Amino acid sequence: MAKISKRLRAVTKGLNPETSYELAQAIKLVKGSATAKFDETVEIAMNLGIDPRHADQMVRGVVQLPNGTGKDVRVLVFAKGDKAEQAQAAGADIVGAEDLAKEILEGRMDFDRCIATPDMMGVVGRLGKVLGPRGLMPNPKLGTVTADVAAAVKAAKGGAVEFRAEKAGLVHAGVGKASFTEEALLGNIRAFVEAIQRAKPSGAKGTYLKKVTVTSTMGPGYKLDLAKLHEGAGA
Repeated sequence: MAKISKRLRAVTKGLNPETSYELAQAIKLVKGSATAKFDETVEIAMNLGIDPRHADQMVRGVVQLPNGTGKDVRVLVFAKGDKAEQAQAAGADIVGAEDLAKEILEGRMDFDRCIATPDMMGVVGRLGKVLGPRGLMPNPKLGTVTADVAAAVKAAKGGAVEFRAEKAGLVHAGVGKASFTEEALLGNIRAFVEAIQRAKPSGAKGTYLKKVTVTSTMGPGYKLDLAKLHEGAGA
């Protein structure tokens, strides 16, 4: 049985895992329990009433967090000519074409987001087996296959978060840092929840949002009151 650290025992003392909290209260608790020696990431996990194995129940998309993620996102762009220059000017960390595809096939993976212009998808398509499993394959539905590479780079750098349901119907993402203000985290979490609600698939039956938890990297999870969460998200 895994040992629980003194720090975690201290922050979980008196915590009832079955208690549901209003979002504002949960954020306060998450910030208070983020006592590690680094700026912990605040994360949200949502259990959805879906079966992602069916195409009409897949939940996938991208949301722009209004207050950013607090993370330095390294962006790679497949583009040529003027589009490559635009990507670099917008702040892309890595820009290239066929040469870059070769480097990725050889193991280069020092980036967090991959964007491509439509004309480069013939090259990028060959990287599916490498980028796909890591969730990095450019996709027009997510805005990562686009002619407007400058806007895509700025969005990625500014707080765009991609989400995709896993096999068990779980969606999770980082929504900020413990050092963020309570108001900033509140805005980010509400934006993420609203995006998940908008992405409700046609094939979803019964209860869609089954359980939502917020936590920090090294802290305990706090279950949210779904009725109050619906109210706060304007659902």
